[in-house]
Amino acid sequence: MEVMDSIREQVEGNSVILYMKGSPSQPQCGFSATAVQALIDCGQRFAYVDVLSNPEIRANLPKYGDWPTFPQLWVAGELVGGSDIVSEMHKSGELKQLIDGAIENANGAPEEDD
Repeated sequence: MEVMDSIREQVEGNSVILYMKGSPSQPQCGFSATAVQALIDCGQRFAYVDVLSNPEIRANLPKYGDWPTFPQLWVAGELVGGSDIVSEMHKSGELKQLIDGAIENANGAPEEDD
């Protein structure tokens, strides 16, 4: 399977996925640690891929999402951004709303009308 197909499957198959350096229990850079903490604070489970142990993904994900750096947070198949964006969204409460909505939709909860 081509690496781009693998990335697509990961992004589309997980409501929330973080491409990071290291793991949530052992982040290997400060930016990944910041993103992980923001996600943990949101209280939902999330998938992750350690780009340090997956060099093909590390090399190709920036092309897939047109985003050059790590970590990269993807929610409901869409690129949210890196550590700075995740941190700002966390501070404003926007990140929790986005993640909760993605998890609810993935679990088949009806969408609310505004």
